[in-house]
Amino acid sequence: MTNKLRVMIAEDHQTVREGIKLLVNSQPDMEIVGEVNDGEEVLKEVQRLSPDIVVMDISMPGMNGLKATKKLRVLYPDLKVLTLTRHTDDAYLQQLIEAGASGYVLKQSAPTELIRAIHSIVEGNSYIDPAMTNKLFGGYTGRSVLNGEKKIKLTNREEEVLRMIAWGYSNKEIAHRMNLSVKTVEAHKANAIKKLNFTSRIDIVRYAILQGWLEDN
Repeated sequence: MTNKLRVMIAEDHQTVREGIKLLVNSQPDMEIVGEVNDGEEVLKEVQRLSPDIVVMDISMPGMNGLKATKKLRVLYPDLKVLTLTRHTDDAYLQQLIEAGASGYVLKQSAPTELIRAIHSIVEGNSYIDPAMTNKLFGGYTGRSVLNGEKKIKLTNREEEVLRMIAWGYSNKEIAHRMNLSVKTVEAHKANAIKKLNFTSRIDIVRYAILQGWLEDN
């Protein structure tokens, strides 16, 4: 029997934690290995339990989910973080993406959405709740690359770098995977961003959604 996926919950509401535990533990390929109710505690428990993925709430007492995600990305770059929240404001989504979260799921979505997101993330993809996709583009100003005014041509390397950025990899991780120097990765990223007239990582994620890069393999 293969090892089950090790999942940790960081959520300060016990009722929500219990619901997630029942859902995850009912899956044949995953199990809850730990649960915490604040950001400081999740840092300690990740070190002790070595989970594969942390399901992280944003609003928690003490250190919130955003700060905890930033610290986890630095301390444990291979650890996956899935944000689970009621916040539908895309400002929260942008902050979590910048912090290094691999996915964003709404608590009010169907339970199957959480399981789908966990599977997608551990396979190396990013995942954004479909309910957030329309919001991502709803207020988008429609830069030329997205509204079809002209076709932007990226090199294969530039596209590959953007794809990995959208999936949540750091420049250092991308350099290792592509067998390039960090400076070369940064150059490809800068060239692509300039061509596409992007200003932030959230623009890259929007583009990745349109290209189908975040869909399950």
